[in-house]
Amino acid sequence: MPSHRLPRLPGQVALPEQKNAAPSPAGLEGFNSAPADTVVHVLLTCCRSLRWAHRLADHRPYPDLDALLAAADEAAYDLTPADLAEALAGESLTLLPDATYSAAHTALSAAHAAYESRFGHVFAICLDDATPEEALDQVLVAIRSRLTSDPEEERVTTADELRRLAKGRLSRLVRHSFGSSVPERPL
Repeated sequence: MPSHRLPRLPGQVALPEQKNAAPSPAGLEGFNSAPADTVVHVLLTCCRSLRWAHRLADHRPYPDLDALLAAADEAAYDLTPADLAEALAGESLTLLPDATYSAAHTALSAAHAAYESRFGHVFAICLDDATPEEALDQVLVAIRSRLTSDPEEERVTTADELRRLAKGRLSRLVRHSFGSSVPERPL
């Protein structure tokens, strides 16, 4: 089963994955000096577009996190429809907690299925600003709202959500490896 498909387990429904669990180069310095293939591999945990990952890896070194995030934004805006499809095909989902009530599982499963049937790809949404308690409601509202979009409008919205997801993942990846000892902006 492709990684972006909803698992067929009773009582379990998935939300888009927001966290990056893959290992990263040691901070921005390590990111800038690591072999290109290592950096591309790490970048693919943030956005599954090879073009995006290669573009960021090829433009190293970055002087600070802001410059890296700006480059990530620019590369994401330049994704072609094929790049977008590649990135969406690699998106994975995380399971809702078992304590979530069954009606929510049913509603989210139905919404994901309707969305994927209409647009041919997994639903992408960045939940970085949502609390865990709000995530389910935000996903349901967004899917239902976006189901009424025409395909071109939804392509633009999906690309923006993937861009936001990639930036959040990349920021967490670099910040996690920085700790609090390295400033994010030049002094």
